[in-house]
Parts: sequence; structure tokens; C-alpha cells
Amino acid sequence: MRSLLGIYFVVLLFACQGETKPAAAKKEPLSLGSIDALPATYRSPAENPSTVEKIELGRLLFYDPVLSGGRDVSCATCHHPDFGYAESLDLSIGVNGKGLGEHRKFNFKNNIPFTKRNSQSLLNIAFNGIGTDGHYTPEDAPMFWDLRAKGLEEQAAFPVKALEEMRGHQFAEEHIAVEVVKRVAAIAEYRRLFEAAFPESDTVSLGNISKALGAFQRSLIANNSRFDQYMRGDRTALSGQEIEGMNLFLKAGCARCHSGPMLSDFKPHILGVVDNEKLPFSDSGYLSTYAFRTPSLRNLQFTRPYMHNGKIPTLKDVLFLYEDLHGKPLQNKHVARAQLDPLAQEVKVEFKDINAIVEFLNTLNDGNYDKKIPPAVPSGLPVGGLIQF
Repeated sequence: MRSLLGIYFVVLLFACQGETKPAAAKKEPLSLGSIDALPATYRSPAENPSTVEKIELGRLLFYDPVLSGGRDVSCATCHHPDFGYAESLDLSIGVNGKGLGEHRKFNFKNNIPFTKRNSQSLLNIAFNGIGTDGHYTPEDAPMFWDLRAKGLEEQAAFPVKALEEMRGHQFAEEHIAVEVVKRVAAIAEYRRLFEAAFPESDTVSLGNISKALGAFQRSLIANNSRFDQYMRGDRTALSGQEIEGMNLFLKAGCARCHSGPMLSDFKPHILGVVDNEKLPFSDSGYLSTYAFRTPSLRNLQFTRPYMHNGKIPTLKDVLFLYEDLHGKPLQNKHVARAQLDPLAQEVKVEFKDINAIVEFLNTLNDGNYDKKIPPAVPSGLPVGGLIQF
């Protein structure tokens, strides 16, 4: 019996040694993502349908410094049509500043900090949140670099309340909205315009101010770039080099995050961009993770410098950043390599392809957008604030 058991174990031992290990599961390659043309029209929230009266009221409010604590800053100060409704500074100067774009400076006596982040373009903001399937919900549109607001109507109140953007030191954050509403309601022309724009509720309120601003900003569409024309079927809209650049953009994996009609997945990603030395702190972004929302790549011609803090001056430098993610230390000392976004790690930008990719990115520009600036605003204050048109 013992000899039989011994033979059995010997046979079993050799049988086990002869077994082949199961093959490791093959890693599926990541999708390269997809990009597409913008829709011909945009949608508005059910509770804030777009009307001409509402858009034009929003335009006046957008350019009227009456919304700022010191009556010296408007929304247009940092989102001007000359810069694609963005700005040519790395970090904006809001309260206690003078001038426009690169000429804007703080006044001599200043106790206001720079704004925390780079001013994003408002062009095509109506499509924020649009996916590769073309679906989006205006009410839930992701806003700001750190996704702290949803929808243009919610977003509109944030700059008014921010110390360095529009509020200043004259009013506490919890009091500025009441002050702004009181000011606007005291102006007869605004009361008339609110009655026309909101016939069901002609009240001058923070909610209706936000709705008017949202309606105006949603109307700022630039959806007929040469890229859009090409994707809609005009095969003559792009040159051979630009088409090659688009293919290299896709091949490099850029469209995994810069996807869909807005070339953005609107999600937060960690890239480890160096801090801006103008800030007295390290900006840790979304939920203090050092992630920031993927920006749209549309109309980049008008909106440099780039990234959440404007620290990268050119498109080539942005692509160099991605090239450097492989092997070189991250720029931000607060971000460990293990924190780097997995999709960013998969991007493979080659030096020899950078010029062609930049040529493609320039096909996403559309300069044919609404640049109308009102000749005057109902408050009688300087249009746009102290920006010296």
C-alpha cells in the first residue's frame, strides 16, 4: 500500500511540474479617443430659455462695472473679445487694476492679489460637458478649472463674490450680492430691461442677473473653424500637413482627454505643472489633488498663455511638457510621479511631430464670433471698467 501511495505521489509531482501556467491576461490597448465638429446650434437650460432680450441684457451686465464692489471691474475685464473672451495674462488682475490685456497693471497702492488661475475663454462655453456622442446637459455643464460650479447660471455669481476678481475689500462676501442687486434695481433702464427679458418675473434679482449673464455667454459661439468644416465633409478645408498633424495628435493619445467636439473630456487630470510664482501658495486644484480640468483646445490662437496658471507661453511648449513627462522630473515639486495621471503617462508626443501637431491645433481657431461691445452701459460707468478701450 505504501509503495502504491509513493508511486501515486511521484506521478502527481511530475504531473504538477508538467502543468503550464495560465497565460497572463493580455492588456487591452487604450482607445485613442475621437474628435468631431461642434453642433450647428446650442441648447439652453429649461429654466433659462434663450431670448434676444435676455442675451442683450446679459451683454450690458457683462460690460457694466456696477457688478463689482469698487465699480471698476466688469466681466469683460478678464474675458474680452479681443482675446477670444479670455485674456493675454498668465493670471488676471481684477480689482484695483487698470488697462487691458498685457498692458493691465495694479494701481500704485495695491492690497489685492492676482486672481488664482488663468482666465478661460468663454467661446463655445455653451457646449461645456459635451461628450463624444454629442450629448450634454446645459444645467450640469462643468465650470472652472476645479469643477466647483455646474452650469453658467451657477458660475455667474462666483466672480462677483471673489475678493480679487470683482468684490474687493469694500464688502464682505456674504453682503456683495445684496449690494449688487440693489444697485442694478436702482437704475430705471435696467428695471425696464429686466421686465422685457423676464416678463413672467420682472424682478431684479441675483437669479435673474445670473440668467441674463448665462444667456449672453452661451450665445458666444465660434463653431465653424476649418476643422469643423473638414469634419462636416469639406475635404479641402485642411492641408495635407494639417491632416497629418491631426493624425499624429490622435496617434500620440492626446484625444484620450482632449476628446469630442470641444476637444475636452471636462475631467480633472494631474500633470504636475509648475506653480506660478505670483501666488503666495501652491495651487492644489481639484479637491486638493493637483488635478485640473482638461481645457478645450479651440481658439488657442486667442487665449495664450496656457494651462491653469498661464505658466506655459506657447503651444510648442505645451507639447514639450508632454514629451518631458517620460523620464524627466515633474515640474511641480508637490506632485510625485506616482500621482501623475495614467492617461497623461500614455501620451507619446515625439519631437519630430510637434510642428505638425501645432499646425493642426491652429485649424481649431474660428475668428468669426460676436465681438460687439455696447457703446454705453445703463450705470453710466466706463464700459468694461477701467480697461481703456
